[in-house]
Amino acid sequence: MKNKEEIHLAIYELKDDLEKGKLTRREFLRYAVLLGMSAAAASQMAGLAFPRRVFAARIKRGGTLRASGAVQKVTHPAQFSWVVPSNELRQVAEYLTYTDGNNVTHPYLLKDWKVSDDLKTWTLTLRQGIKFNNGDEFTADDVVFTMNQWLNKDVGSSLLGMVGAYLSPTGIEKSGKYQVKLHLNKAEIAVPEHMFHYPAMVLNHKTFEGDFIKRPHGTGPYTLEVYREGERCVLKRRNDYWQKADDGKPLPYMDGMEFIDMGREMAPQIAAIKAGEIDMIDLSDAGGTDVYQALKDDANINILPSTTGQTRLLRMRVDMKPWSDNRVRMALKLCQHREKILALAYFGQGMQGQDCHVSPIHPEYCQKPIPKYDPKRAKQLLKEAGYPRGLDVNIAVSSGWTDVVRYAEVLKQDAAPAGLRINIKTMPTSQYWEKWTEVDLGITPWTHRPLGTMVLNLAYIADAQGKPVAWNETRWVDKEFSQLLEQANGTLNVDERRKIFCKLEQIQMDRGSIGIAWWRNVWMVTRNRVQDAEGHPTLYMLFNKVWLRT
Repeated sequence: MKNKEEIHLAIYELKDDLEKGKLTRREFLRYAVLLGMSAAAASQMAGLAFPRRVFAARIKRGGTLRASGAVQKVTHPAQFSWVVPSNELRQVAEYLTYTDGNNVTHPYLLKDWKVSDDLKTWTLTLRQGIKFNNGDEFTADDVVFTMNQWLNKDVGSSLLGMVGAYLSPTGIEKSGKYQVKLHLNKAEIAVPEHMFHYPAMVLNHKTFEGDFIKRPHGTGPYTLEVYREGERCVLKRRNDYWQKADDGKPLPYMDGMEFIDMGREMAPQIAAIKAGEIDMIDLSDAGGTDVYQALKDDANINILPSTTGQTRLLRMRVDMKPWSDNRVRMALKLCQHREKILALAYFGQGMQGQDCHVSPIHPEYCQKPIPKYDPKRAKQLLKEAGYPRGLDVNIAVSSGWTDVVRYAEVLKQDAAPAGLRINIKTMPTSQYWEKWTEVDLGITPWTHRPLGTMVLNLAYIADAQGKPVAWNETRWVDKEFSQLLEQANGTLNVDERRKIFCKLEQIQMDRGSIGIAWWRNVWMVTRNRVQDAEGHPTLYMLFNKVWLRT
């Protein structure tokens, strides 16, 4: 464990909160690690046995894992809007940190980090001896370059809205060949977790020119051999990867990985995994209920569940009529029969939501009652808004997400008594993503984030010029909400953060632009021959130590 003088002072406050029962051990571990303490030392302080992976002679080397997954058009990783391409290319390029399946964030390409008492200066120390797959050494220049890509308006990354809220290019200092200092404009506790946001892959500053597929130079365990949009992605094992197995031998264990684009329909993929033609279905950007129902009793299949902050977001553009009127927005939200939607759209595999984009699994979540289905009140609100005869609206959904379509169908049925006549406009998934920020009413899939502040910063604030950030698809910006969120970003004490979140959640429920009927459970689905894969709430494929049983 670190000496006392090396430990961030706030960790002692966290330890006191843990002893008083104000924090769970997992929450203590999460925040102690974010403040720069190693997971092993934090576990020791919390009285936990830190798990160690023991090498077993049973592990076999070799083989190629075959997975079904969309092979999309890819250029700049910082522009990713989907998890699937990040799962394919995270085997080639890596991240400064990683957040595990328990929502604890650890150093990865970083050796460690230290943070000042005011949470505004972060010192990032890089691991040494790491090389990109073209032979270039990984140094601070690559980190500075990558972060500047995130903050470049011309790139248009979602990281600009999240990281750019507290960091500017002038605040990124190369303080040594293997060290970078971040001088923040305001306090932010979630810096390490932001560095694992899926568009945050570290780029080679010497070779990257905007198209990763042309020069796929990363620090990861595999090299990119083939990338054919709409067809397949083929990865080959590196022989000089920086990580080692527990026995000191090289990683990765597998010879390669292959992602096969089998389209959006799940039936062919279910048939393929049952027949052993593929080893895995990547469900990171797909509704998984049909896969779960079809395979949960198959003895040849592993189903690895995770409780998540993933959701299907009923979203309304507040700069477009009729959704510019909060009474109309509230009327639609009141037409959600949440228990019914969860049962019919997702087989009850999740938790009911409350129209605020903070999940019960987030550490700062403030418990709120589930809003009741109330078409009578919704009808009265429409009348007050100037629609005594009701209202006709179109809702855009992707036909590729069966749970989204079912959500829309149930909502249509239950909104009719309120006078809301909903016309469902289905379209291919690719078409929905082309216009997801532009339609006035739609249902958008949102993936899990480990902290409640992360998605709020991504989707419900404005930039420094007052314009909604890139992923603010509803254009909703609320001054009081933004001020409270900024306060929460710099508040370490979980009880104090939760008090702020009670206000944030209520504002979003009362005058926000979204409805959330449920939070989704998700499943990593593999054949039994895939060994040591671990479930993840974002369904990230962290496969450096995965191996194949023969």
